[in-house]
Formats: sequence, structure tokens, C-alpha cells
Amino acid sequence: MGTGFLESTSFKRFELDIKQVGGDNSDVASSSAVYSSDSMRAEKRAVAGNSVLAAIAITALKIIVGVTTGSLGILSEAAHSGLDLIAAIITFFSVRVSDKPADADHQYGHGKVENFSAFIETGLLLLTCVWIIYEAVKRLFYHHVEIEPGIAAFVVMFLSMIVDYWRSRALGKIAAKYDSQALEADALHFSTDIWSSGVVVLGLLLVLVGRTYQIAWLRDADPIAALFVAGVVVYVSSRLARRTVDALLDAAPAGVRKRIIDAVSKVEGVLEIERVRIRRAGNRYFADLSVGLARNVTFQRSEQVADAVTSSVQSILPESDVIVHSVPRAQRTENIFDRIRAVATRNNLNVHDVSVQDLGGHLHVEQHLEMDERLTLKDAHDQVTVLESEMREEVPEISSILTHIESEPATIETGDEIVRDARLERRLKSIAAEFPEIMDMHDVQIKRVRDRLYVSCHCTLSDDLPLSRVHDISTALETRFKHDAPELFRVLIHPEPKTDNRR
Repeated sequence: MGTGFLESTSFKRFELDIKQVGGDNSDVASSSAVYSSDSMRAEKRAVAGNSVLAAIAITALKIIVGVTTGSLGILSEAAHSGLDLIAAIITFFSVRVSDKPADADHQYGHGKVENFSAFIETGLLLLTCVWIIYEAVKRLFYHHVEIEPGIAAFVVMFLSMIVDYWRSRALGKIAAKYDSQALEADALHFSTDIWSSGVVVLGLLLVLVGRTYQIAWLRDADPIAALFVAGVVVYVSSRLARRTVDALLDAAPAGVRKRIIDAVSKVEGVLEIERVRIRRAGNRYFADLSVGLARNVTFQRSEQVADAVTSSVQSILPESDVIVHSVPRAQRTENIFDRIRAVATRNNLNVHDVSVQDLGGHLHVEQHLEMDERLTLKDAHDQVTVLESEMREEVPEISSILTHIESEPATIETGDEIVRDARLERRLKSIAAEFPEIMDMHDVQIKRVRDRLYVSCHCTLSDDLPLSRVHDISTALETRFKHDAPELFRVLIHPEPKTDNRR
């Protein structure tokens, strides 16, 4: 019975109503709700302070009764409670420190103080057990001590059990609410105290029974009870020690890494997951991931994917601090155009109008490349030479590359005026009418910029027309405009589907 209780309180998280749930870290998310940091600090400090006061009172009573009765069981409980008092004081100060925000010297915060506090408490418990076992063996085999159990002993032990129940319940509630390992360790101590105190009471009762009915072997019930208490505490403490050591050594919670991998794998755009590292400091988790993304995605798109990955991780570890490192990867579905653009993107350049011709088994590439208009021809040509060399290395099938260098505007042009030229507009519309695919031409705008004419217009085409055909029509229309109106410097044609044109 005792072991079963200890198992549930040691390794199953306390819910707000003190129901036990599985302690395999599978429900990390449920115990990490968002709370005000001020209220969290206040509640944690209050429950830790109350625990210290209760520990002082109970320890003092047990020492007095243990000395007057000579009961090793009660004295072992007094020693146990004494170390619990020290642990409660350590916990009180640790929760005050652990809630401090990160600073220049502690970039991950101060949460590890709680883990270290729990580790110290475990060590103190194990030291107590060593003393109890030593005294019990001495009384069993070398120096028998007569004990005088009285009403005061039973009153103190029952009072201790009541106080320990109240403390473990209060500590467990706050420990679960804020996922505090230090408070959880305290709650564990006091929950085990309930059963260890019960065992001591049983030992005292057996001593009384032995004295009443002259059963000699029952006189050893008290040190035997003390040994049982020590055994239980060693068992529970060793399990708690493993958990605190895991936290101090940054061991990942069991099963959480796999759940994160499964969740992140479902994020659109993630090709592979190279690394997932998780560490805990106090009640805060830190996750570090490296994910593979298509190498031709834009910086903005990679940021969007990183945000989605972060959200997936935080759905499993709420409020965790997540760092996502993206690694460019080639997709298996890449075609030659994708590979050419990937090389340009890698060099922070933008190519368009890429054309690939297969002439007698040899691939020839033509492309347009936008470059800063402030570059000199020599500098721009040198960059293009390097780019073309890298493209040939990336795509060995390419025999030759011809790059048309375009100037990418780096300054805002100041327009002189909006030109009203009804005759030119009619001329342009009549040219557009010669194209059967163009249903309508509207929103014609003529601007004069630095003594050069710019024309823009909207053309309505069929909804299901292929984009390649739309491009061909726009190019042909632009060519006709400039042929019939040589004064035009630049023409911009905006195609739109019929369903979007309500004119």
C-alpha cells in the first residue's frame, strides 16, 4: 500500500485538484499554462514560506517526543523532518531566485536553481536514511533501547500526518500549476512523510502490543519500522534524484522529442529535420531545431516556415523558447530552371525570363539578370562571369549561357506630369483590338518621367488562357506599341481575367 502511494506521488504530476496523471512527460503541455509572472512568484513564495513554518513546528514536536520516549522511529522521523525543514528553506530561496528574468550573465534565466535545489533535497534525504539505517542496525543487534510510547507520541505523529497532507496538497497544486520541480520535490517529501509517520505509529503500536502480551520479538518493531521508512525514502529519493540529474544534465523529456519531430514534419515547406535539442531550466523549456527547406525559397518564406515550426513546438511545450535554424536543401523534384534560379538566389541575384534550348543534344541557356544600376559594366560583368561559372558547375549539362544584364532601379524616379493624349490612347487601343485574345483594354495611363514617356494599361483576357500564352501576347503587344509609337520609352501591360473585369 505504502509503495503504491509513493509511486503515484513521486512520478505523477499533481493536477489542480490533486488527481494523479501519468508521469512520463507525455502531458508536459497540460501543466504549463500561461500565468502572470507576478501572481506566479507570489503563489510560489507563499506556499514555500508556509511550508517552512509548518516544518519548523513539526520538527520541534517530533524531537521533543522522540527524546522523551526514546523511539528511534520518532527520532528518525524528527531527523527526516529536520532535513525537510532545511529542504523547505532551500526551496523557499530557490523559488525566489529561479523566477528572476534572464540577464547578461544568465541568458537562459535562473530556472536551473530549482533543479539544483531539488537535487540538494534528494541528497539530504539520502543522508537521513544513512543515519536511520545505522541507528536501526545498532539497536537491533548491538544496543537495545527500551522505548516508552505514550499518548503524546501518537498525538504528535497524527498531527504530523495531518500537516504533511495539507503541505503536500498545497505544494503539489502550485508545483503542477507552474511546473516547479523544487516545489514538486517538497510535495514529494511531505507526501512520503504521511506514510513514513504511519509506519512509525504502527511500530509504536506493535511495541505496546508486545509489552501487553509479553511478545518479546515485538520489542524490535520500532527499529524495524525505522528501517522500512528508510527503505521507502531511499527508493523514492533515488527516483527523484534521477529526474533532477536529468534536468541538470539537460536530458530531453521522454517521448517529447519524437512528438516534436512528428509535429514539425507536418509543417508545409519542411523537407527534413536534421536536429532537435531540448533542455529544461526550472519550469521553462528551450528547443533548438535545424530544419531543411527548399534552397530557392525566399528569406520571407523561410521566416514564415520558421514561425510555423515554432508554433508546432509550442503546441507541445507551451511558452518554450524556440530557435529554428534553416538549412537550404535541393528538392528531388527540381528541374533545370529551379537549379539555375537556386544558384542565382545563393548569390543574392534575381534572374528571370530563363530560356533553355536543346540544340543537337547541347543545352543553351538564356536569361535576364537584374543588377544594381549603380554598378559599372566591369563590376557587373565580373559578377555575371562568376554566376555563370557556378551555374555550369551546378548543372553540368549546360553547354553555354548567355546573360542579358538589366539595371535594377536603385533610385525613385520623379515624374514630371501625367500626360493627357487622347490621340495616342486611341491609337494604342486600336492596336490592342487587333489581338483576338484581348477582350478589352482600359485604365490607360501616360506619364512623362525625365522627358521620357511611360505607358501602362490593363488588358482583359480569357480566364483559362495559359500563362505562357498571356506572356506571349503581352510581349507582342508591347512590341507593336513601341513600333507604332517610337516615342514610348517603357510599356507595362497588366493582364487580368475576365471574371475580375466588371466593366
